[in-house]
Amino acid sequence: MTHAHAGDSPQFAPLVETTSHNFPIQSVAADKAYSSEKNLRLVLVKGGQPYIAFRSNATDSNRRSGAVWRQAFHFYQYNHERFMQHYHLRSNVESTFSMIKAKFGERLRSKTTTAQTNEVLCKILCHNVCCLIQSIYELGIEPTFWTE
Repeated sequence: MTHAHAGDSPQFAPLVETTSHNFPIQSVAADKAYSSEKNLRLVLVKGGQPYIAFRSNATDSNRRSGAVWRQAFHFYQYNHERFMQHYHLRSNVESTFSMIKAKFGERLRSKTTTAQTNEVLCKILCHNVCCLIQSIYELGIEPTFWTE
């Protein structure tokens, strides 16, 4: 949860750090806003492969970044198909966010940060329940509910 006009890029390092404490990082996919030497290096240090897209004007010759950036850029250029297979997995997340916003609205009504966090978590829970119910009907599954 951030301020409404806060940038996304400053959130990258804390999210990777927190995630690495709870899960082994195998790969991280992110859009062009995150393609910095610092972010690429962080993912590598945490044991993951960064799949962070590069801006359209990025070239090896006009970039003053270090070896990590150049290595990632070369991987992006010369293994483009493999890169895109991993990178496009993030579209699943983007689709989920879009579905949640379409169904439950983009705005949060709560005032405090704690209440806003709980509101977002409730929207995610409700989205998952809706997907489960839709799957039951689409797949013709007869659910079994156990009594205690």
